[in-house]
Amino acid sequence: MPTDEPLTGVEIPALTGEEMREVDRLMMEEAGIALLQMMELAGHHLARLAQQLARDLGGVESLVVLAGRGNNGGGGLVAARHLQRWGLPVHVVLSAPAGTYAGVPGHQLHTLRQMGVFISTEPPLPSTLPQGALVLDALVGYGLTGPVQGATAELIEWTTRSRLPVLALDAPSGLDVTSGAPCGPCIRARATLTLALPKIGLMGPVAAPFVGDLYLADIGIPESVYRRLGLSVGPLFAETDILRIRLPEKQRNHSGS
Repeated sequence: MPTDEPLTGVEIPALTGEEMREVDRLMMEEAGIALLQMMELAGHHLARLAQQLARDLGGVESLVVLAGRGNNGGGGLVAARHLQRWGLPVHVVLSAPAGTYAGVPGHQLHTLRQMGVFISTEPPLPSTLPQGALVLDALVGYGLTGPVQGATAELIEWTTRSRLPVLALDAPSGLDVTSGAPCGPCIRARATLTLALPKIGLMGPVAAPFVGDLYLADIGIPESVYRRLGLSVGPLFAETDILRIRLPEKQRNHSGS
């Protein structure tokens, strides 16, 4: 679970999107840590933070998980599995037909189907939602390469219209994690759970209204991987798997919080 107090007095390196891609490559090709392991950790931490945020908001009776076809979506599907197990009603909304989900995300989707989790490609009608609902945004992560389009853009726009609170995984969908600027439609999250290390763009004032409260989760990356990039990180997660990051005062003021 997250620490109660924001992390202060600790220097945490931040990565560009390209550097995070290299971290993932080194993890799998050199450290031998499988994507399935990282996705499971990311999804479990997302579920735990969603559980806490639901308690903090009060009155949250269901979860809507927006899941893309990539690894970010796979993490969202893992979170949906845990939340369903913990007794919270979950509605999973896919950004593409279920048959196009392959690899590890496809495996996660198959597991949810076996569990009987409600899955569709259409977001719920407002009339079908309980009075309180929380959206988990797992459409697009750090791999964003341009403005979102098609069904993904439509789901972002649905989320904006719904005015429901959002917890984003790794980055709000539609946000460039290196520049911090939105690329077309972009999720405005109540909180964002980024993975491994913060992304540079998430820390800047331009991104603040989209990121909300920023948290950092452990996905098991060894120090040796960071050393390959010339970074010294240390045991950030020795006491907890999720840290809250305090942004500079001027950035919090920019976001209106």
